[in-house]
Amino acid sequence: MTHYLTDYPGSEYGSDKSAVANKMADNGAILLLLNGQDDGTNPATNLGGQPLYQNEIQVEGGNWYINQTYDGHRDASFEEILHLVYDYGIGVDQNPEFMGALADYQAEISSAQIVALNDKLWGIGSPDWIAELTLENSLTQEYLATVIDSYYGLWGAWSGSDTHGMWGGYVAKIRAEISSEDPLGAKLMDNKFFHPYLTYDARIDASFEGDFSLKFNANLGYTHHAQYLKDVTLTGDNNSNVIVNGFDNRITGNAATNIVFFSGSSAQYTIEKQSDGSTLISDMVDNRDGVCRVIHIEQAAFSDTNIDL
Repeated sequence: MTHYLTDYPGSEYGSDKSAVANKMADNGAILLLLNGQDDGTNPATNLGGQPLYQNEIQVEGGNWYINQTYDGHRDASFEEILHLVYDYGIGVDQNPEFMGALADYQAEISSAQIVALNDKLWGIGSPDWIAELTLENSLTQEYLATVIDSYYGLWGAWSGSDTHGMWGGYVAKIRAEISSEDPLGAKLMDNKFFHPYLTYDARIDASFEGDFSLKFNANLGYTHHAQYLKDVTLTGDNNSNVIVNGFDNRITGNAATNIVFFSGSSAQYTIEKQSDGSTLISDMVDNRDGVCRVIHIEQAAFSDTNIDL
């Protein structure tokens, strides 16, 4: 929720998201965090609201997240929370009255969805599901959620297809493919409302031990998603470390000894202690590691040496 409602300065529809947040409040938006999975047995679904189940939520650094298994489940948290923001805040059309805050953006989403469906870019091989969505007036919501999941790397590690996401129902599996395979979908993500990185502070599961990579590594399936994380907090007391990406990271250590890894040699960085106890480590090479703020981190590791902080 924090991610979707964090202002995106300079964007067309997201520079000030207070109108969307206020619409959600006015329209009675409720997120139901439910135990178990979506199998029809949880009576709390009758309370009314947008359900999100325990077994639909990955925790960064947890076993499911690191191994990226898709055996009967997937990370649906981005989709379900998006539905809440979309239905109650952004707004959907074809209702008796438009209840949202961003009618112009909804018009763009609707146009992209119509093209994607007509051109068989989305909803591939699922005519019964599309018919159901049509009756529910849910086509645009489900289309945008599909684009979002591929945009934030949630299908990158899926082995069921080399080219398609959402169980094969969407023509783009990763962000780069959206631009080439679904140009109107890519346009919805281009400086409109959604940040290119994830704005929340990801709390890495206490069970994790080793090097958590924010940099994409084709040999580490979870980095399809982790490459879009910006800020992380290590939890627990394992000796876990972080490999930075280029998003000006904020990295907080845990109770153990932690190292943050950078790409270049130590001479290519400046290290500055701050009055609040954090340390700013700035890469002097453009378009590489950016400016990182580290907190409770014992060492910075460079290609030539490790430096105590």
